[in-house]
Amino acid sequence: MNPVSPKSLLNSKWTKITVFNKEKHFIVSEVEFNEDKKIIRCVMQAVINHAEYDINWRSLKDGKQWLIGWK
Repeated sequence: MNPVSPKSLLNSKWTKITVFNKEKHFIVSEVEFNEDKKIIRCVMQAVINHAEYDINWRSLKDGKQWLIGWK
């Protein structure tokens, strides 16, 4: 399980375990919080082609899907 803090999520780097469309390395490009300081939107950007994906930020905790940093 990856340790993920909502406060340090923006601009963090991640490696996807299962590569699709040559997209392996990602960066968190946008994080939106509501008035209660809870994340309501998290956007990951693929480094290779700058494609953006909305994800559930809690999925980053799954070590079977994501690795912290670029590996």
